[in-house]
Amino acid sequence: MTRGISRRTVLAGLAASGLGQAALAQSALAPLASLRPMARDGGLLKSYQPPLSDLVAQSGLAGKVSVQVADVKTGLVLESHNPLRALPPASVAKALTACYALDVLGPGFHFETRILATGPITDGRLNGDLILAGGGDPTLNTDAVAALTQRLREEIGLTEVTGRFLIWAGALPQLRQIDAEQPDQVGYNPGLSGLNLNFNRVHFEWKRGGNGYSVAMDARSASLRPAVRTARMQIEPRKYPIYTYADGGSHDNWTVARAALGQNGSRWLPVRKPALYTGEVFQILARSNGIVLKAPEPIEVLPANTTEIITHQSAPLRIILRDMLKYSTNVTAECIGLTATNTRVGPVTSLRASAEAMNDWARTTLDMSSVELEDHSGLGDDSRVSARDMVKALIAARKAVGIKPLLKAHPLRSEDRTIIKDHPVKVHAKTGTLNFVSGLGGFVDLPDGTELAFAYFSADLPRRDALSREERERPPGGRTYSTRARKLQQRMLARWGIVYSG
Repeated sequence: MTRGISRRTVLAGLAASGLGQAALAQSALAPLASLRPMARDGGLLKSYQPPLSDLVAQSGLAGKVSVQVADVKTGLVLESHNPLRALPPASVAKALTACYALDVLGPGFHFETRILATGPITDGRLNGDLILAGGGDPTLNTDAVAALTQRLREEIGLTEVTGRFLIWAGALPQLRQIDAEQPDQVGYNPGLSGLNLNFNRVHFEWKRGGNGYSVAMDARSASLRPAVRTARMQIEPRKYPIYTYADGGSHDNWTVARAALGQNGSRWLPVRKPALYTGEVFQILARSNGIVLKAPEPIEVLPANTTEIITHQSAPLRIILRDMLKYSTNVTAECIGLTATNTRVGPVTSLRASAEAMNDWARTTLDMSSVELEDHSGLGDDSRVSARDMVKALIAARKAVGIKPLLKAHPLRSEDRTIIKDHPVKVHAKTGTLNFVSGLGGFVDLPDGTELAFAYFSADLPRRDALSREERERPPGGRTYSTRARKLQQRMLARWGIVYSG
């Protein structure tokens, strides 16, 4: 449509607007000459913002898009694009899980990992069994386990255990993986249990030498690298598949194609037997403190008569949630969601059952009608939620449980993806990415004090469904889709910052 205003005049209006150079950086236009001074006119800048539907059409994204933005104070919907269409939220689902946990467990909740004894300790000798009892802590790491074993020696004076070394992981269901449709080797899809370690990942490292490759599997932390046998690797003379996995009973059996290794390298692999993995690392680190334990034995039920001798507490839930939303850790989301469900309705045996309990909570507490999640992390692509419901949930949770301060700052960027420093529009949001699925949901603070809540979901499900299982780690065309989705998100945020400010 012709507006009868020159390009030079438009650029002058951009430069003179209240958003200044930040708005200009977001514009697709680039100045051809020095900008002539003119009166500040925010209305001119607003008039040249393309409609939301045009931004979506120009994005080049195949598939479906659902968007909505609303004023937090009034709840008034400002604009939307197919807001009722329910799509996979990907990791934006973690924001709902955080709200669920804050409401059910409270921000000060702590996970506990306990060491129990079935007999007395006399002169450093435990006449009975030692039990490592997990409480579902998703943040337990090798350093924390080392500190536990050190306390056993220094605080309790333990030097000998006459009985067994037992491990109990029954606080949460023991699951082999989060989503069965993921490739075997992706570290973000491990097993779950009441005992978890290092986000249930094992570090695989290979080094090339004169006689071939040497490999190591360890439970490394910043300072420790205990080698483990609960996860084992064998190099095979093949090209494909790159990785295979088999259940070895007491351990995970991995193979890797020799042709894929190249020179030296490393990666994290998922742990399918997290309780045994945690128990083995505990046994190794106890030995380094002079405490010799037998091999860990899993038990289903805790003995009736035990004494608690050491307890490790996690950080408060609000800190765990902040980190989960920042780093998007799937294990954290699932353990927190399962723990909240256990507290609210009682024990469940699957992620889907726990997610359904959270769906019920969201329908009644946040008035969400479209929510159908199959897990707490958003990893499963059968989950669905609409942009309208997500915005309603964010506004409700903003007031009820204080979700906004836990969300990560989301910088605005120029068209070449450069972060615009000191941009007057501030965004705090949770991202979500799967193959040919993208999401973003959170809050926008405008310079005049206006606060917006928004949600964006897009998905090309036919293209995603056509991928083989192995293609899902690095699918052809996946990066292009994600780049286009992120550019659309940035253009929408820039538009809202201009159109709804002042």
